[in-house]
Amino acid sequence: MGNGLLQHIRDLQYTNRGEAEALLLGFLKEVYRPDVTSVEIRTLAISLNSFNGFLTLANGESFFFKSHTETDTVIGEYYQAELLDQAGYPIIKPIFRSSDPGKQILIYERIQQPAVFDVAWAIENGNQNINQDALQNAQIKSDRTLLNIYCQTLKPLTAESNSTQPIHQLFHHRITQGRFDRFYGGGCVALLPNGEFPMKTIMNMNWTINGQTYHETLGDLIEQAEQLLHPNQATLGVVGHGDAHNGNVFFDEDREHLTFFDPAFAGYHSPLLDLVKPLFHNVFAMWMYFPSEKAIHLNFEIHQDHNRWIYNHDYRLHGVRRIFLESKKDYLLKPIIKHLAMLDALPMDYRAYLKLALMCCPLLTMNLTDRTRFSPSIALLGFAMAIEMGAESNGRRSLIDQLLDEVHATR
Repeated sequence: MGNGLLQHIRDLQYTNRGEAEALLLGFLKEVYRPDVTSVEIRTLAISLNSFNGFLTLANGESFFFKSHTETDTVIGEYYQAELLDQAGYPIIKPIFRSSDPGKQILIYERIQQPAVFDVAWAIENGNQNINQDALQNAQIKSDRTLLNIYCQTLKPLTAESNSTQPIHQLFHHRITQGRFDRFYGGGCVALLPNGEFPMKTIMNMNWTINGQTYHETLGDLIEQAEQLLHPNQATLGVVGHGDAHNGNVFFDEDREHLTFFDPAFAGYHSPLLDLVKPLFHNVFAMWMYFPSEKAIHLNFEIHQDHNRWIYNHDYRLHGVRRIFLESKKDYLLKPIIKHLAMLDALPMDYRAYLKLALMCCPLLTMNLTDRTRFSPSIALLGFAMAIEMGAESNGRRSLIDQLLDEVHATR
């Protein structure tokens, strides 16, 4: 089976699920067990670079599977569930794993608890039957546990060791190993509400967003990220999940408890980098998962003043997103920054490092120029959010800069 098979299945799930399932069945018979008789892929909004579902054996037993398919893989070791377990993470361990690049898939006992992603989206859509206080308590407890794990596992990493960690596949490697060029290179043209623009134009445009003025362009930020996020540098690392967005976390309402799974990018890496995916995707990214739904309610205006776009929009965070934001800020980000500062181990450029990694989430998780997925208004919002995440706002402060200002003041 070629390295592109699972990526093809991932993409095919939305257009021809039957064919995708047939291909997956053959794959599982080869790498797992020949007595797999059927598979069911669940096409979910959370599955941007992955797919999951259920498989059934000839004896009637049913299991859950998940595969994260990262194009342009340069990392050799994935799915280090044992490392997380030993560090104290509440994690569901797979009963089988195939971790070779291009064939990464995990198989679990069937899981009955809902993912936090689904719970939060139900709350955002008015479901009154979910105990939101229990979710908030579970999130705070989880972040306190993570802080303890960070502090207990913190150790120096050599540049060589750091460069091999899987988490870099989600950030620096997406910029340098082909994804950025596929998404935005060559003659790529983006359709935005104010017209069609070559990506070269968008990369060199200045922005004012909701009264926040930015001096760096997207092109500037990409150049900075290539340097600052480079894996080949010594750092302090912790045992981290690496990709702990809400789609990889289960919620036990009765116990007010969160459990992790799918440790595709687990390893020893910077605690700042470990925080990026949950901080962005759990809080800011619903436009990415539900572009059509969010476009309906998005009001905006945009006009151009020389080489600057002046863009105002009313995209706001739902209260449940604030739960995740405040918990990460108060119980994880603030204390780990303070802890690093006390150890005289907080990098001078930690804020830029964190923001440039955050920028990678809206810009490089999905292709904003993909007109089959993103309407012009959502594509524009995505580019603007990449600017907000990566660059410092001047004058009126962006929400992410307000948060980081508060964190910085409490070092």
